Amino acid sequence: MQTFRFDLCELPEETKGLRAEVRAFLAEELRHVPLVTRAQTWSGSDPEFSRKMGAKGWIGMRWPKQYGGHERSAFDRYVVLEEMLAAGAPVGAHWIGDRQSGPLLLNFGTEEQRQLILPKVARGECYFCIGMSEPDSGSDLAATRTKAEKVEGGYRVNGTKLWTSGAQHAHYMIGLFRTSADKHTGLTQFLVDLKNTDGITIRPIRDLAGNSHFNEVVFQDAFVPDNMLVGSEGSGWAQVGAELAFERSGPERYLSSFLLMVEMIRELQKRGGAEGAREVGRLVAHLVTLRQMSLSVAGMLDKGENPALEASVVKDLGAVFEQDMPVKAHELLGIAPTIGGGSDYEEVLGYLTQTVPSFSLRGGTREILRGIIARGLGLR
Repeated sequence: MQTFRFDLCELPEETKGLRAEVRAFLAEELRHVPLVTRAQTWSGSDPEFSRKMGAKGWIGMRWPKQYGGHERSAFDRYVVLEEMLAAGAPVGAHWIGDRQSGPLLLNFGTEEQRQLILPKVARGECYFCIGMSEPDSGSDLAATRTKAEKVEGGYRVNGTKLWTSGAQHAHYMIGLFRTSADKHTGLTQFLVDLKNTDGITIRPIRDLAGNSHFNEVVFQDAFVPDNMLVGSEGSGWAQVGAELAFERSGPERYLSSFLLMVEMIRELQKRGGAEGAREVGRLVAHLVTLRQMSLSVAGMLDKGENPALEASVVKDLGAVFEQDMPVKAHELLGIAPTIGGGSDYEEVLGYLTQTVPSFSLRGGTREILRGIIARGLGLR
């Protein structure tokens, strides 16, 4: 019977110097950024900050140097991400390209695609979005209906992608489209130029906080040339499986509510006594456990393995942890969330209270993830 594999994994000693360097950089760059803005972290977009990260060599860290990368370890990249998220850095502009679209092109893209795009991503100048989910199918990617019909010189695309994070800022989308009626082997991935392709409409989806991180992307007879096909026709299902392991296992799966926990502890300290100590201890224990699980997945990725099952577990448990944080923060302190005009704690609590419902949507809904886990364990 299949079981979970989470090997004990520690960060190498040499990453300590990198961590100190990143912390010093963030202390300078974020010194005037309000906490409520920092709470947005990986959904926050700041192109200038992304360019500074690129200049530091902190984007595309694992990629070959010939494509603008730096050939560093998965653990070096992990340390940079952990520090960025814990501090609330605005990494959203380059985030997807660095995390999964770049590695996808390295694994399955053509040399032309790699040379054209990857150096720009590594410089913090080129942004990606993910074209997977659709209306009425959500995270069930086998139900993809957006159709790519073969025509002379390329494909004509019609359909709709939904919950497309950052599409309004992105230069490219990796789109999963249906090229035949076969459930799985009829799916193909394409590189879509969002800035120079006619027939594409991007519509914002506003959340409770008034932000439009999510978008609906509509294709109406949009033409995608042959040289933008990623991998081979019909290989999209297998490629997506490998891609999602990158998306579901990183520190963003347990650090999106980290600033709220820090502010909650500060508020409890102001009151003195041992109030809330037991609950804070429980939250910290969960955080440390999730971190170790995530590090284990990073270790497997560093070895070139595909820990899709373990990544799904990290994502599911991480979303539960993050969504629980505003509830516990309110219960412990009895302070109402506030939007505008409140203390740092009230405003961070207000922002996350409105946004955490989406945390179990991004990267795959809870129901889909638990189905993947059950199948991986041989339970269905």
